[in-house]
Amino acid sequence: MDKIERLISIIMILLKKEVVSASEFSQLFNVSKRTILRDMETLSISNIPIYSVNGVKGGYRIMDEYKVDKRLLSSSDLENIITALSGLEQILLTEEVERTIKKIEAMVSPLSLNRSIQMSFYDWEGRSEILETLKACQESILKKRVVSFEYTDKDGAVTSRTVEPYELHFSESSWYLKGFCLHRQGYRTFKLSRIDQIAMEERAFHPREDWSEQEHGGGYLPQLVTIKACISPNIRDQIVERYGRRSIEDHSSGSLLATISVPQNHVGFQFLASFGTHLKVVEPKTYVEDFRNYLYQMMENYS
Repeated sequence: MDKIERLISIIMILLKKEVVSASEFSQLFNVSKRTILRDMETLSISNIPIYSVNGVKGGYRIMDEYKVDKRLLSSSDLENIITALSGLEQILLTEEVERTIKKIEAMVSPLSLNRSIQMSFYDWEGRSEILETLKACQESILKKRVVSFEYTDKDGAVTSRTVEPYELHFSESSWYLKGFCLHRQGYRTFKLSRIDQIAMEERAFHPREDWSEQEHGGGYLPQLVTIKACISPNIRDQIVERYGRRSIEDHSSGSLLATISVPQNHVGFQFLASFGTHLKVVEPKTYVEDFRNYLYQMMENYS
């Protein structure tokens, strides 16, 4: 652990505990008491209000005024914050969010947490690879440095790109990078899972004046078409999760009729095909025909 990490850890510990002795800090960080004394001096110079407490149970303490007023956050508020951050942590897979969670817990100590909500995500191996690309994009955005990478489009064509990175966006289950492509001389959106061999260059850039005029976030949903489909009861919950209960009504022979919107392309076909024999598209007829052709093409792979 380097000095900066140790200083941050000291602050977090003092925010959580009333008084901590130099011996406790020394044993915890495996450094001498003299090193801890210098750390305290460094924090004081940095305007962190730490002071020493004399006596048998003495040590170091941080001024109460520096801590967040515990009345501002109830245990319910804290649980909501921690739950939201925990979900973000699992999406990002970074230690930064975990450290933020610990800081919040320390600041509102001694409130006890009774976690009533837990979230789990599939730990796909590919997520760790996406994380490396995500970190590279994040660093280049913060440092305003150009990035270069190989990009594979949806048709499999590979091109070399040099991009001024501006914004990261999470949509559905995927990360995207939005920036100005120097190769195409225009703003483009790149899916991180299609980026390979990303590298941050030495070349810096100044944000373009028209960047503020660009549409931020969103913009990744294709054109949608409303369809009607007969569904079996055992996939009702999946349709409700995405479209709500009002999208479903009773139909003949114990089946259900769902009115839903799906992309009018192969993405929509893939989504509908994932339900197998539990879903049958009935309207509009043009979509039924397109979906049937898609399924025939799938079958040809096994003929």
